[in-house]
Amino acid sequence: MESTEAAAALAALSQETRLDLVRMLIAEGANGLPAGEIGSRLNVPASTLSFHLAALERVGLTQSTRHGRQIIHAVRIASLRRLLGFLTETCCAGRPELCGDLAHLLPIPPNEEQLMTAAFNVLFLCTHNAARSIMAEAILRKVGGAGFQAYSAGSDPIAEPNREVTAKLKALGHDTTGMRSKSWLEFTGPNAPRMDFIITLCDTPDGQICPDFGALTVTAAWPLPDPAKFTGGAIERAAMLNMLYASLRRRLEIFVALPFASLDRMALKARLDQLADGGIPAPAGGR
Repeated sequence: MESTEAAAALAALSQETRLDLVRMLIAEGANGLPAGEIGSRLNVPASTLSFHLAALERVGLTQSTRHGRQIIHAVRIASLRRLLGFLTETCCAGRPELCGDLAHLLPIPPNEEQLMTAAFNVLFLCTHNAARSIMAEAILRKVGGAGFQAYSAGSDPIAEPNREVTAKLKALGHDTTGMRSKSWLEFTGPNAPRMDFIITLCDTPDGQICPDFGALTVTAAWPLPDPAKFTGGAIERAAMLNMLYASLRRRLEIFVALPFASLDRMALKARLDQLADGGIPAPAGGR
């Protein structure tokens, strides 16, 4: 980092609201916050908030991405680390380890935090964990190879997965052994696997609040029609499942092919949000 770049970043931070804003976004991690929620938390009018957000993004300390109708703002951790590294690189005659805790402000090597590295744990969520999330889990198991561990769960799981869905998956060569409907609570707590990605496949799982899976988890929403709500005939239902499968497989094949080694968490979230576009329409006869 050059002195001029560091000076610009420090100048942007030399204002109380912006400093509070950056601290708030650091706490949220890669998921960030919509502008409306930021303004509400800080009690700042929209026009004033827009001015501060623009100032921070202009010097590279934050980044905005569109998610549906919302603009999500998140801190750029890599930029903050570069700034802290610039401030401390000459510490103690070039020996920052002599400065005690100050040494912890230096940039963490990219392979430890900045970049996503395989293998990744991916959790798919929907309400009943019976159709969409089960299908996504099976597809990722097949197309993700050793680089991904796929899981699925629901906010209100039912007794067993949708039999039409499991039959379709078996017909397409997927191993459904051990797949079951389960609560998302199985993936919380100290003994649960840490999730790198959480992808919800319905608009809002029965209006419930999703558990906290950690600030470093990258989240995305890919709303897709629920097969349980489709009332068409056998041929129409088969067409519906084919479309659902094709949509999920297309998105997941793009997902596993992303250049993870060159993308930070915020960039990965933006890519996943882009994959939310192009949802499949429900065939005639659905509701």
